[in-house]
Amino acid sequence: MKRNSLTTAVVAGIAGVAGFAGLANAVDLNPDGVGQVLIYPYFTVNKSQDTLLSVVNTADVGKAVKVRFLEGYNSREVLDFNLFLSPHDVWTGAVTQVSDDGGAQLITSDHSCTDTISNPQPFLPYAYDGSLAPAQPADNGPQDITRTREGYVEIITMGDIIPGSDLDAVTTHNQTGTPDAGTPDCGAPVGNDTATAADLQTPTSGLFGGGAIANVGSGTYFAYNADAIEGFYDNPTGNLYTPAGSLLPSLQSASNAAVPGGAQAFLFLNNGQLLTANYARGIDAVSAVFMADAVYNEYFVDDVNFGAASDWVLTFPTKRFYVDKYVYPFAVTAPFVEPFDNTADGESRVNLAIVTYDREELNSVVNVPRCPSPVNPVTCFSQSPFLGHEVNVLSFLGPDTATPSESTVLGSNLFKTVNAVGLDGWSNLDLYSGDGGHVLAGGLLAGGGAVNLNGLPVTGFYAMNVINTNANPGMLANYSGVWRHRTHRSCSANGADPACS
Repeated sequence: MKRNSLTTAVVAGIAGVAGFAGLANAVDLNPDGVGQVLIYPYFTVNKSQDTLLSVVNTADVGKAVKVRFLEGYNSREVLDFNLFLSPHDVWTGAVTQVSDDGGAQLITSDHSCTDTISNPQPFLPYAYDGSLAPAQPADNGPQDITRTREGYVEIITMGDIIPGSDLDAVTTHNQTGTPDAGTPDCGAPVGNDTATAADLQTPTSGLFGGGAIANVGSGTYFAYNADAIEGFYDNPTGNLYTPAGSLLPSLQSASNAAVPGGAQAFLFLNNGQLLTANYARGIDAVSAVFMADAVYNEYFVDDVNFGAASDWVLTFPTKRFYVDKYVYPFAVTAPFVEPFDNTADGESRVNLAIVTYDREELNSVVNVPRCPSPVNPVTCFSQSPFLGHEVNVLSFLGPDTATPSESTVLGSNLFKTVNAVGLDGWSNLDLYSGDGGHVLAGGLLAGGGAVNLNGLPVTGFYAMNVINTNANPGMLANYSGVWRHRTHRSCSANGADPACS
């Protein structure tokens, strides 16, 4: 397969210089946006919005991928299906609401082969309402269908389709010479799990994707790129195929030959040093590449003059593997603090500190209490802002703005508010200091020392909307934008690794 990724070339060069065999196959976030696994940080149908999704296969071979929609409270699955992308294929779909007070659904006019969904395909509550017990017992979150209205998406490459195989033949689009008219057969072996698995080989890279939250009536359009994880799985004799509806593969399926039974992660710290860490659990390697001790972004909340509003989406894509004790009863909770069911409303809370700065450096600080471990929810969480879900939205408010009933831009119900200093500026969100310190432990350095990564595994973006009341006589105009979060990374190590010095 041809590759022209600059990041892959740089990493391969570093691996050769440093003598780390297999480094290029470690789990990492590819800044070029192409990978084996894609994370779409947010979907929503609130506020009369739809979420548009796409995934592109850049490779010269077909891909069998797992598409998984997860609700935002506790990352319980609301839809899962298998998608078969032929070489250079694109799949698109849209998440819409079933009704104003109902759940979400997926609609698509795409011809790529799937196993198996209807069209439209309603999102289902079975994974959180007890219908799938004992494998997935009911959790302590809301049990109604409206819980499916916002969340995030995972797409995981299960395997590359063997060229010339029966699966390759039925999933490749038959071209007629007319644009957009090619369709695949989608017959057997699609739907036959044994035959499908036999026609797959080890998954490789090649996917990129994006999402857009659109409101047709308001004319807003918040577009973002999916996060891309490279080096997720490199077993040369296997693939990750499972039937549609299976909880596997998941982000805990990361596996690298360099760490038998586990996975290796690499990430660049803010001093430019490359940190390579081995983990006994694949999920910890995935968490490692998302770790941040601080998140930076901007805000604009001048509602009077510009109708401006600002939301930050903060998604913890691996949180469920640490806090959902119903499904993962023996998992270590750190770097998080509480199991999901510690409150009556179903939350797993983490404290944080927020500093907002206006454009002239005036700042406002919300202090975080130094909570002991284990955390006392009465004396600790009552004192500080906290994030309680897998998907969280922070709405920034002007100095005199009343607290809204939903987030100001995206209409999220999984939101907290921040009273900004001034009407525009930037904010520093501290993900490390709260609760006595959030730390991901368990990493081993090449030299044998242990490494701890500070903060929490996070992704997301800043969404801003401005309303122009003077675009044309009698016309309102909306201007919307999205900016990916900037982050800071830090670590501590008892070995001689220079990255943490």
